[in-house]
Order: sequence, then structure tokens, then C-alpha cells
Amino acid sequence: MRGENRKASRVQLEHGYTVNLMGVDGTWRRSCLLLDISDTGAKLAVEGPVNVLQAREFFLLLSSTGLAFRRCELVWIDGEQAGVRFIAKSPKKKARSARKTAEQPAS
Repeated sequence: MRGENRKASRVQLEHGYTVNLMGVDGTWRRSCLLLDISDTGAKLAVEGPVNVLQAREFFLLLSSTGLAFRRCELVWIDGEQAGVRFIAKSPKKKARSARKTAEQPAS
């Protein structure tokens, strides 16, 4: 069973929550239902053709304005359902940026 390997507990949404998937380049968008979610990923029911998910990396838009989103990668697909893993920002990049700012002399 697919759920046995999960590292984070998931919150099951009884009726689903309408969200959108969007390509990182903005060229496509798909409506879907959020079925469950955790800190590390989610399960979605995708409306329409799922061939756009072949991009492997895309945004999960959690709000209608697009202000709340997570960058994702496709983990599995089974019919109209898909599992995604959230891609976290690298903490190393943040640390380097903070260090560069601290090292710059004040003007």
C-alpha cells in the first residue's frame, strides 16, 4: 500500500478542497481537489488530462489569487489521482545570502 512509506502524518479532507496546479513557466493550469495534505506532500484528484504533469515540477496554488502556493514534484500518478512532494527551499542558499549581507561593509 502506497501510504505505508509516509514520513509525515496527513490530514484527510472529507470533501476535498479546490486548488489549482500550474506549470512553473505559467503555460498551463489544472483544477483539482486536494484530498489530503501533510508537511511534505499531498494527494490530489486532477480534473481533465493529467499529461501536463509529465513536467514533473509545478506549483500547487492553494488560494484563488495564487499568493499561497507550494512548489511540487510528481511522485506518483494513478488514473485521475496524483501524489506530490513539496520541494523545500535549500537552507544553504538562505545561509549564504545572510552571510554575504553580513560581510558587506556599511556605506
